[in-house]
Amino acid sequence: MDFATLGGLLIGIGAVILSYLMEGGHLSSLLQAPAMILVIFGTIGASTITTSIKQLLSAPILVKVALFEERMDPLGYIDLIAKFADRARKEGLLALEGMVKTVENGFLRKGLQLAIDGMEPQQVREILENEMIFMSERHKAGATFFHKLGGFSPTLGIIGTVLGLIHTLGNMEDASKLATSIAGAFIATLWGVALANLVYLPLGDKLKHKHQGEELVHQLILEGVLSIQMGENPRVIRTKLMSFLTPKLRQAED
Repeated sequence: MDFATLGGLLIGIGAVILSYLMEGGHLSSLLQAPAMILVIFGTIGASTITTSIKQLLSAPILVKVALFEERMDPLGYIDLIAKFADRARKEGLLALEGMVKTVENGFLRKGLQLAIDGMEPQQVREILENEMIFMSERHKAGATFFHKLGGFSPTLGIIGTVLGLIHTLGNMEDASKLATSIAGAFIATLWGVALANLVYLPLGDKLKHKHQGEELVHQLILEGVLSIQMGENPRVIRTKLMSFLTPKLRQAED
């Protein structure tokens, strides 16, 4: 569970609801089906036009990644790579054959297997770098989809408000209900802006942030695998990989 993401969503949404209640509002007045349908489904429809159905269907998976998938620990991977390097230096690359099967990270497992199979270091680098490029494109597409949702949502909210005002001003026979109808028309704008700034855009940025962390780990793995393949000293490998980290993370290792 990513408590930062879940906590941030709860705090942001809770702050809006609490402030509304403190001003004397009622939650029931916010739950207007026409406004919610227009803003939510209209935003999804507009965003899907710019991407694909496949991207839309992957949205629940992306939300799960943002809320539940923990960020990779680069220090942990450095320790693991150093462990493999120590074994390979003492017993040779083939000694890693049994250990590779226990590796959970598919990128690391693939890199080590390529090295064990005797592939040239340059070929290993090219294969892993290509995989990193395509993985990056997939991740960016997911983050971009949520940013598009955040871009369309306020506009759909304004459209909903305009439609509500058109309906209200076209039925002005009962002046006593005019103020209530106008206030209700602005609910669509509230939904559009709130969803964009409290849900869609934050989730898009969280996915981007997690991708950056995963990209760093993959760079560590790439250099680590090549160093193991070349038979470098485990201490040298650790020192090399630690240079990828920020000073704060290096101090955590010390």
